[in-house]
Formats: sequence, C-alpha cells, structure tokens
Amino acid sequence: MLVLGVESSCDETGVALYDTDKGLLAEALHTQIDMHRDYGGVVPELASRDHIRRIIPLIDRIMLQAKKNKNELDAVAVTEGPGLAGALLVGTSVAYAIGEALEIPVVGIHHLEGHLLSPLLSPDPPTFPFVALLISGGNTQLIEVQGLGKYKLLGETLDDAIGEAFDKTAQALGKPYPGGPAVSAMAEFGTPKKVNLPRPLLHSHDLDFSFSGLKTAVMNTVKQQTQPLSEEFKNDLSREFVDAVTEVLVVKCVNALKRTKLKTLVVGGGVSANKQIRSALIRACRKIGARAYFPPSNLCTDNGAMIAVAAAAHLRELTEGKLDLQGFQIKPRWTLSAP
Repeated sequence: MLVLGVESSCDETGVALYDTDKGLLAEALHTQIDMHRDYGGVVPELASRDHIRRIIPLIDRIMLQAKKNKNELDAVAVTEGPGLAGALLVGTSVAYAIGEALEIPVVGIHHLEGHLLSPLLSPDPPTFPFVALLISGGNTQLIEVQGLGKYKLLGETLDDAIGEAFDKTAQALGKPYPGGPAVSAMAEFGTPKKVNLPRPLLHSHDLDFSFSGLKTAVMNTVKQQTQPLSEEFKNDLSREFVDAVTEVLVVKCVNALKRTKLKTLVVGGGVSANKQIRSALIRACRKIGARAYFPPSNLCTDNGAMIAVAAAAHLRELTEGKLDLQGFQIKPRWTLSAP
C-alpha cells in the first residue's frame, strides 16, 4: 500500500511517500524558521501563506524522487489537528482534493499520534504496549499506549512545554529562535553545577511537569549579572538548564514505567532530537531493565513521514472494518484521547 503523508499543522510543510512493504520511499520538508525568526515565534498568517506556496511543489518533488505516479497512490494521510487553523486548512484541502480526484481514502491523523508512532520508522521499531514521552515546542506529555488508538494520559505540563523553555532560555542568552539546538550546543562546553537552577515537580507524587518556574529562574539568573554575559557563563547556564530538564524527564519517565509495569519507552517530538536527553533516557532505562526508542534524528520535528506511517497503521484496521473515515474537517484543539 502506497500512502502519501501531508503535515502542515504549524511552521513546517512536510510530505512523504510511505510503502507498507518497502518503508519510507521519499520525504521532503520545508521549514519556515528563517521567516519567523525575526518575530521570535510563529506568525500564523505567514505560516498559512507559505504552506500554500510550498505544498504542491514538495509533493511533486517526492513523487519524482520515488519514481511514482499519483495514480499509484492507495491513500492520503493528513494532519487534521491540533495546530494552527489556517495552516491545517492548507494541508487538509490539498489532501482531500487529491483523495477526491483519485477516488482513494483520506485518513485524518492526530499530530501527536504522528509523533507518538514516529519511532515505527526506525530500522528496529518498538512494539505495543509502551510508555510514550512527547516533548516538543508545544507539548510535554507522558502517555500509556496499550495499542493503536488506546492512549491514556499519565501526566503533562501544567504550564510551559519543554520546547518553549528551551526557546526562552536561548533568547535570554542572546540566541535566535528556535533555541533548542543552540542551548544544547552551549551545554556541551559548560561546567556542571556552576549555576543553580530548580528541578520543578521532581519529587511530586504525580507524573506532571512544570517548566514555567525553571524558565523564570533562567531569566532571573541572567538579570542578576552585573557584567556582560561571558561565553563561559552562557555555557554553564545552558549546562545547568539542560541538566535540570533532563533530570526531571528521567525521573518522571522511570516512575511512569514502574507504575505501568511496562519495559518500553518511546520518545517523540522535536526535543527528542536532543542528544543529552537521549543519552540520559537510554541509560536510565537500561538501569531498570527497560529500553528507550527514538525516531530517526531527521524525523523528530514535524514531518510527513510520521503522518503517513500512522495512517498506514490505521488503514490496516480499516481492512478489518474498524476505522470510521470521516469527511473533510480540521480540529485545531483536538486532544489525543478524544475521538
């Protein structure tokens, strides 16, 4: 089965061709980072207009790259939510137009489910059941996954997502949006414990997160400096920030695995590309006899491949008469547990 995946929920236009027998055949991604950088974040109207310009050429590119004709498509997968309403409309409009023209099914996919299932694109994919950690610019969640569509929220951020905390930390240190890669790079040269930052909710009895206080602590630490920030100070503060968020993630994930009695941790979302976080979670899982899985590094951010592979999983259920394909719609505030 050949599935075209389309992702346009925020500031990246992603498309991909996924073959259920051969795997990922081709994928293309256009990021709008440079366009939004001057504003310090995503401008919804600009994002929507750029998706319109990019999406058709990107689809044409991957069809050519894979040496496939559109008539060979068996299904189209598209992110229906959550996300920016205007951006979602672009992707769904194109997806349903292709589906209508070719008379093939269109499968609406939850954006977070795409991230949750993205490790299935790895050469050694995980199997159900597992605990999923979703960490990105807009989400920080722990989810118990018993099977496809069987998701139970275990904990989530009470305020800021981890990706936002990275971006604000980078901004405080004079680095451009998005800040995750810059903070991670500076942390490599920092000295541990030269700066002291809190570990929010580290010892709470739940699986929730909070990064607002940590973000504020970073900004207050910067404001307290009476001299221009040295590179050494920036590196040390970055190291402490990364150590703080990593410690919290490790403790919460280990607790989630122990509570659910599961031995598999799946990590998805843009922040899952962070190598310090990856290494710490891998080590922590090994210590308790569990295993951590991640998507390929180039498929951690929003992309069409994760949407296509999620749809392929649902289409296998469609053949058994379990999937109810609905008509054209978008769900900007769609929760993962809701239908």
